[in-house]
Amino acid sequence: MNQPSWGRDGAAFAFYLCPVNIFRLSPWLPAGLLLAALPACLSLQSEEQRAEAAEKAVLARHDELMLQMDQLYLLRQQLQKATAADTQLVSRRRRELLAAEAGMMDWMHQYRRPADTVAPARAITYYAAQQLRIDSVGQLMRASQDSARALLRRTGTTPTSPRT
Repeated sequence: MNQPSWGRDGAAFAFYLCPVNIFRLSPWLPAGLLLAALPACLSLQSEEQRAEAAEKAVLARHDELMLQMDQLYLLRQQLQKATAADTQLVSRRRRELLAAEAGMMDWMHQYRRPADTVAPARAITYYAAQQLRIDSVGQLMRASQDSARALLRRTGTTPTSPRT
């Protein structure tokens, strides 16, 4: 077995970390090139790793939004009890909160983890689309909560937070 030596600017170190042995091209590559090439070699990820990272990002966003579901319910209850001159506006804000909740439920019902046999590139595409959808649900949740809180403040009711 041909083992590289540990001499020549750490060439063996880079040889083991980088899939391309750049030192066979020229034994006198400047140290700056080594410093520029080594991080690029270390940051390479396989498609499987990128698909796994994309899945984790989607599920992390879902988990983050699920923590806000109680807040949607509490705000709806507070709006129901609020005494406002504009009952149509209160009803609209309650419907917006319900729509945000329904958006999360719809997303959860349609989400299906791709089978392990699906090509990683297709899985990455699926997770990118799901990231857009869950981010859209998050925007809907944020907007409906902000609108409900603003209305509650105008009616003199202080919006409460869920117990943590």
